[in-house]
Amino acid sequence: MKFLLTGLNHRTAPVEVREKIAFDERALPEALDKLKRRPGVQEGLILSTCNRVEVSVTADDGADVQGAVAGFIADARAVEPGWVTPYLYHYDGPEAIRHLFRVASSLDSMVVGEPQILGQLKSAYAAAKENGSVSGFLDLVMTRAFNVAKRVRSETEIGQSAVSVSYAAVELAREIFGTLQGKKALVIGAGKMAESAARHLRRAGASEILVTNRTRSRAEALAEECGGKVIDYEGFESTVPTVDIVLASSGAQHCILTKAQMKAVMAKRRNSPMFLIDIAVPRNIDPEVNQLDSVFLYDVDDLGKVVDNNLKSRIEVAKDAEDIIGEEVERMMVRLRTREAAPTIVQLQGQLDAWRKGEIDRVRAKLGPLTPQQEEAIEAMTRGLVNKIAHGPISELRKQSSDPHLLDAVRKFFRLGGDE
Repeated sequence: MKFLLTGLNHRTAPVEVREKIAFDERALPEALDKLKRRPGVQEGLILSTCNRVEVSVTADDGADVQGAVAGFIADARAVEPGWVTPYLYHYDGPEAIRHLFRVASSLDSMVVGEPQILGQLKSAYAAAKENGSVSGFLDLVMTRAFNVAKRVRSETEIGQSAVSVSYAAVELAREIFGTLQGKKALVIGAGKMAESAARHLRRAGASEILVTNRTRSRAEALAEECGGKVIDYEGFESTVPTVDIVLASSGAQHCILTKAQMKAVMAKRRNSPMFLIDIAVPRNIDPEVNQLDSVFLYDVDDLGKVVDNNLKSRIEVAKDAEDIIGEEVERMMVRLRTREAAPTIVQLQGQLDAWRKGEIDRVRAKLGPLTPQQEEAIEAMTRGLVNKIAHGPISELRKQSSDPHLLDAVRKFFRLGGDE
């Protein structure tokens, strides 16, 4: 069985590529069904965030799983295979496990140590689990990835003073305005990123925070948490000229603020500066808005450049976390090798015990009547002898179970599986 992870992220693909490849949460069940129907694919999981799209699968040994997954991504997102292929990376076996552990532990994030990715990975796992796309090997690896992330956070300072894209956005706004005291902000969307940004805006001193979302109940919950005010989603455009900061993080699949709209907004504001933060993928704000005077528009890639300055203090911490990842990958590989060898080990132990009992039965007539103590002594002696004989082969099986030739040789030597 193969384990492969294929994907693209903020390092390999710009935002205009990522937004085309991103999977909407509502489309995941259908996408997972299509993934499972690919030749050779046994299990599958799709992780889609603003900074990465990754597809993890287990597949039959003989399957062209790399080609199958790359083809799936192209077909599912209606793009040409040749267009997306240059942006993709592929990991298999131990390297796929290492990458997954690093992603879960936020070592591969745009902002090292940010906590959102673990929650996003858990959501992707839950969706795949509910769909029946994760049930065996991948289930085991994902569960371990969550435990590894927990260990990294508890044993290192990777999460101390954690920054995020939303935090970086607010810090950039503070740099542009000097202070956020007296500034009014509009948050469009009520997801995790919007929630985080609203909290940072409040802490940074924004005087008023307005919240709008297509689902009003979610906007109300966020407004209550950050001490803000809800406005109707259908008419939020009329509010834009009255605010200094707009943070867009909605699930809209198109631009909800265009250049023409913002040109009219700036005319009403008499070109008073505005800071627009677009952390949605697909983007919510037309990139051409940046051409307008006194408008400062930043998307997730722009913020990635900003947050690089916040990573220097985490280099040493990340090294400690990488050491933990290395230990956990090796531990996982030992566990998987043992898992692969388990059926053969069970058969070997059963065969040796059957031979042992057969020999006792064969000589029992020669021994005559035995007392219970004698029976117990023979049982203990023969079982101990068999365990000593089996110790070496079983140890080697656990260490080298990835070698199919060794497994075959042991089955033949000890006549396992019904061979005579």
